[in-house]
This record gives sequence, structure tokens and C-alpha cells, in this order.
Amino acid sequence: MISISESASDKIKEMLAAEQMPNLFLRIGVKSGGCSGYSYGMGFDDKETADDKTFEVHGLKVVVDSDSSKYLYGVEIDFTDSGMGGGFTIHNPNAVATCGCGSSFRTKEEDAVKAQPCED
Repeated sequence: MISISESASDKIKEMLAAEQMPNLFLRIGVKSGGCSGYSYGMGFDDKETADDKTFEVHGLKVVVDSDSSKYLYGVEIDFTDSGMGGGFTIHNPNAVATCGCGSSFRTKEEDAVKAQPCED
């Protein structure tokens, strides 16, 4: 479903360890907003719902809500540690457009809806 590079999972594990809360896991999601239509969300959580999809990557527990999973299928998350420009990057094969900073995206389905003539 989601690929997380070894460098990204190592960084996330390091950040989780710093929280000193053993039940935390990585939650990845999508919400409406951002300059391209949807924006990514990544953070730590300790509560799961019945609709969540759970999997493990490089020993890291990852949870995605069911609504977000269709937008995140095939996503690749990486981390680069460089002096001034390091951080997490997300490559989403479902995105047909992204904003300049890479934190929001639009899907083919959204493009089709926006291309529909107004019926009013």
C-alpha cells in the first residue's frame, strides 16, 4: 500500500522514541485543502478506529484511515538529511498535479469533476 524508505522509517522511529510513549504509531492521512485540492497529514497517534487500515513497514506500525487509503495507494515516503533542505518527501502516483512545496495534490478524478460543465 505505502512504501516508506529505510531512511524515512529510521527517522520516524527516532522521533517516536523521543516521544517516550510506547503505544504511539505513525498515522498517515489525507484531508481536503491545500492549494491543489488535498493535503497530506503525517503524525503520531495512539488510538485506532474500526475503519483504520494497519500495516508494518521496516518494523514501523503505520495506520491509515479508510477514506485516505484510496488516495495513498502506492505512495512512497522518503527522508533526506541535508543541511538546509532535508526532510520528508512524498511521491504519489495518484496525483496528476501537486503544489510547489509538494504538500498538496489533485487526483485524476478531481480533474474530471472540475472539467464538468456547470449545470446551474
